[in-house]
Parts: sequence; structure tokens; C-alpha cells
Amino acid sequence: MEEVDCVVIGAGVVGLAVAREFALAGREVIILEAAGAIGTETSSRNSEVIHAGLYYSPGSLKARLCVAGKHRLYAFCAERGIKARAIGKLLVATSEAEIPKLASIKENAARSGVCDLTWLSVEGAAALEPGVRCVSALFSPSSGIIDSHAFMLALQGDFENAGGVVAFNSPVKSGNATGGGIVIATDDLELKAKLVINSAGLYAPGLAQTIEGMPKHLIPKAYYAKGNYFALSGARAPFKHLIYPMPEEAGLGIHATLDLGGGVRFGPDVEWVDTVDYGVDANRVGPFEQSVRRYWPALPKGALTPSYSGIRPKIAGPGEPAADFAIQGPQDHGIAGLWNLFGIESPGLTASLALAAELRARA
Repeated sequence: MEEVDCVVIGAGVVGLAVAREFALAGREVIILEAAGAIGTETSSRNSEVIHAGLYYSPGSLKARLCVAGKHRLYAFCAERGIKARAIGKLLVATSEAEIPKLASIKENAARSGVCDLTWLSVEGAAALEPGVRCVSALFSPSSGIIDSHAFMLALQGDFENAGGVVAFNSPVKSGNATGGGIVIATDDLELKAKLVINSAGLYAPGLAQTIEGMPKHLIPKAYYAKGNYFALSGARAPFKHLIYPMPEEAGLGIHATLDLGGGVRFGPDVEWVDTVDYGVDANRVGPFEQSVRRYWPALPKGALTPSYSGIRPKIAGPGEPAADFAIQGPQDHGIAGLWNLFGIESPGLTASLALAAELRARA
């Protein structure tokens, strides 16, 4: 058995940000990653959007860390030459009935410290995006897009330059928190650590179940909300900004995002699943076309093709209110040195640097 200072489980964007934060603070850190590379699941299967912080309950971890993380993220990318652009977002109401919801989102954003939103009339929205149909809109200038893989590589580089080590192909099999320190076991390693951070994303609740001494009633149930994406093919990019409809249950609606190369994709939808499966059912194209045409009536027939999917690691199921990020530590479960990160879904990418700083301050 090898004794180490800190073990971070999971090399997604949040695990990398957390490990980097502790390594730069002088801690000895090892990342255990089940896959053979960084960010192979939720971190690389999303919209690559930098969120402004419009939707989350004021004072919640999601709201606070999204707003703080957005500023940190843009600054980090500017310093490192990582591609990230604040291209702005139009949040559109496609009927008069949706305008009150638009107003409540603007008020909610302001209470979270996002005060740069502006109302757009039909004419104002058309001036920015002639192809978009709406009756009113909000413009969010600080929403943007990022090369998430380049960002994760930079986090990994900082981490390793600070002496950190990533052990790939090292899925955690079990843990034991009943003695002094926490013992974490893989097929090839047994590590005794003073600090263990469970940042396993989709698998964080299941991993917590394997840690002997962890109170089972404090482990939330994992829910998988799959999000499918369809790409626009055979047509020129119709937008210069992100286009979002009104949010829906468990998601932000089938929105239009641009990648840094100018490509357009639509999604994600919400498909509740029981297992991790990243296949995209081409038969879902009908509901996608219907949703997109509410704000872009000129969508050509047959222009959407299956692209990719991701799965949100939720801790609230269908019909339940959205859950906040859960940062669970010794004050919650009584185990010295153990921290569980549950339900780190969107805006996890945007919030990652702020979340890492928050965790270091607590631990």
C-alpha cells in the first residue's frame, strides 16, 4: 500500500480543475481515471457553451459558481491562448405566452449578479439574427463557446507541471474509510490518502456506494438524462449567435450552438435512460425539426443529421425540481478527508475553476 496526500477520482473537466487547484497549492495529488484519456464522457459530450448564469436559483451553488466561473474561465483562456469567444446568446420567446417567463429569467439572472441582459424587440432580434422568428428576446453578451478539450489539456498540463500524476485505466473498485485515512483500491493500486475527492461524474453515486464506512442513506440516486444532438448539413450556418428557446423540464431546450469552426448543431433534448449509451436514434429527428422550426422556420427539410450525445449526471429524476450541485464533505457524513461531488451537470464546465477554488477553501 502506498500512502499519498490526495486522490482525485475522475479526470473530467471538474476532476482536472480540482486536482490542479490542490496541486498548485502544494499538495501531492494523484488522479485515478477509469478511461484511457481525459474527459471522455460528460466533459466531451456537451454543447461547449460558456454559460452566463441566467437560470439557476440565486444563492445556489450553480448560480454562484457559474457566474464566478465564467469570469475565471474567460481569463484563463485569454492567458493561455485557448479558443473561447463571447459570441452572445439570444433567448427567444416564440409566443406572447412565453414573455412572462422571459421576464422572470431576466429578474432571476439579475438576482444572481448577471446584469448585462438586454431586451430585444422583434425588430432588434431580427437585426442580430434575421432568420430567427420570435416575439421578443433577451440578449446575453457574456454567453460564449469554448474549445473544451484544449481547456482540459491546459488543466492537465498545469497539474502535471505542479507534480501531479494521472493514472489512466485505473477504475476504482472499492474504498475503506473506517480506519485512519481512506484506502482506495484499483485492480493494480492500493492507495491510502488523507484526502479523497470523488469527482466521478455519472458514476459518483455508485462509487460512493463502494466506500466502506460511507453512510448509504446520504448517497443520492443517480439519474441519467441523455441529450442527443443533430448537426446541420448541406446548408450555410444561419446564425452568428447562440439561439436558445425557453428552458424545459430537466434541460434548456433544443438550442442552436456554434462550434469554433462555424458549424451548427442543435440539441440537446432530454431522454431519460437507465444505462450509458451514446448512440443517437435517427428517428428523433422529427421532434428536433419541430422544435427548431419554432424559432428558425427556414430549416430545410432533411438538413439535420445525427451527430453525438451526452448524458447529464443528475440527482433529481423525471418530474422532480432540478437539484443543485452537491458538495458533500466530512460535516455531512462524518468521514475525515472524504469529499463527494454529486450532480455536477451543466453548468459544470463553466463553473469548474470556481468549483475547484470552493472545494479547496472548504477542504
